[in-house]
Amino acid sequence: MNFNYNQMSIAQNLQKIKAELPEQVTLVAVSKTKPTEDILEAYQAGQRIFGENKVQEMTDKWEQLPKDIQWHMIGHLQTNKVKYLIPYVQLIHGVDSLKLLQEINRQAARFNKKINCLLQVHIAQEDTKFGFDATEIEDLLQSEEFKSFQNIQVRGFMGMASFTDNEAQIKVEFNALKKIFDQYKNLTLPHFKPEILSMGMSGDYAL
Repeated sequence: MNFNYNQMSIAQNLQKIKAELPEQVTLVAVSKTKPTEDILEAYQAGQRIFGENKVQEMTDKWEQLPKDIQWHMIGHLQTNKVKYLIPYVQLIHGVDSLKLLQEINRQAARFNKKINCLLQVHIAQEDTKFGFDATEIEDLLQSEEFKSFQNIQVRGFMGMASFTDNEAQIKVEFNALKKIFDQYKNLTLPHFKPEILSMGMSGDYAL
């Protein structure tokens, strides 16, 4: 969620937004392109979860900022970048392929860690969005390879709605994602504990 610098301070903006959120909703403050000074201001106001979409930028900030910050990778993640974020990343939102899941599992094993991930579902009508479709998710979760992973923990699903002002369309897409979450939330599998549904950005999070 981007901060509105023109009307209020970062701390005031955070306080206002959090006051409007339901209790079960977690705010990920998107800090991409923002300087460490701004992140520290949000940190001092009590924010601890920050989202970045570039591995190098997130790594640089992790090295400079307090170590109790929870860093979330919210952008498209390339397999060759996975090794850099394994030491510190709290949650990878956009796991959009089996290949990426394999690489996260492999790199996490090197550090003897288990990495929290969300499976990205393609809910938008745009071809440019990444993610699994409903059939691919079912095939993945039922596969022997998925059951063999030891160093990942799938915590839920993520989806990005179409970039449009049509709120009815966005609502349909979010409902489709919620339906998939509900379909699998009680499924018992190794390394699969779906508790998180990641959706909504600055323009549509309220919906």
